[in-house]
Amino acid sequence: MIKINSISGLLFLVKDLSKTTEFYEKLGFQFKEKTADHAKAYINWFWIEFVADDKAEEGVFQKLSNIDKTEYRGSGQFVEVSVQNVDEHHEALLAKGLKPASQPQDFSWGRREFVIIDPDGYRLTFFEKK
Repeated sequence: MIKINSISGLLFLVKDLSKTTEFYEKLGFQFKEKTADHAKAYINWFWIEFVADDKAEEGVFQKLSNIDKTEYRGSGQFVEVSVQNVDEHHEALLAKGLKPASQPQDFSWGRREFVIIDPDGYRLTFFEKK
């Protein structure tokens, strides 16, 4: 029997690492590791790693992530981020000059949520349980 312990994090290849880290810091992510070609943000024990496209090591990352550069990365994927108050979080992001793709709204699956798209097209859903 195969046993999976947990999903620990995600890795995103990005065009402009500086722009990406600034965007995610405005969202409330805290970066514990930053170099010229790599950054790692944590929420509790879970992380999202960001690697600059042009700095990614040749091989696995480049080969497996060779998507059509004209399309947004992360198409069809959403990173789900739990917050205490989705409306307050939405307002705070607007105050920081960010432009969420949707307004907070209630859904039949028992959550209130909104979506924001990062500079590389990755989508994040901020939600609270109702």
